[in-house]
Amino acid sequence: MIDAEDKQVGVISKAEALGLAKKAGLDLVEIAGKANPPVAKIVDYGKHKYREEKKLKESLKKSKTGELKEIRFSPFIGEADYQTRMKRVGKFLKEKNKIRLVVVFKGRQMGSKQFGYNLFRKILIELGEGINADMEPKFLGRKLEMVISPTSKYHEKDKSKKEIKETSNNKD
Repeated sequence: MIDAEDKQVGVISKAEALGLAKKAGLDLVEIAGKANPPVAKIVDYGKHKYREEKKLKESLKKSKTGELKEIRFSPFIGEADYQTRMKRVGKFLKEKNKIRLVVVFKGRQMGSKQFGYNLFRKILIELGEGINADMEPKFLGRKLEMVISPTSKYHEKDKSKKEIKETSNNKD
């Protein structure tokens, strides 16, 4: 049993603990029920519940699950459009998101499926080592899809680029 001032009282009966809590005008809350003997604490239950919720929110805030972002390409995409989409891919990878790359084929373009595969090969070469292909290129109807995600190497590579820029800025 722990009292309101966070001092350990020791092992006492449930009735005694409830009596101490009532005397202090607070609640008796079981902290570790699976311990032997169970641990209880005299606290204001409202404050206790608020602190627990705050801890939970803080832990959820820190553990970001990578979202799945989608970027669409055309098999015969222009260079400027390609570069714009690649900048967005880089941004999403820095944010640790997974990316679904989609090449949409229209009409007669279905006869030129190899251009979609070539585009994915070009993207993977440009992104380099820090990428993990979660789903290999696969046709789903008129779309060629592939899912990629960043690895820790991608973020290390990004950090080293920043360090190089910072050192070059300091020399000037």
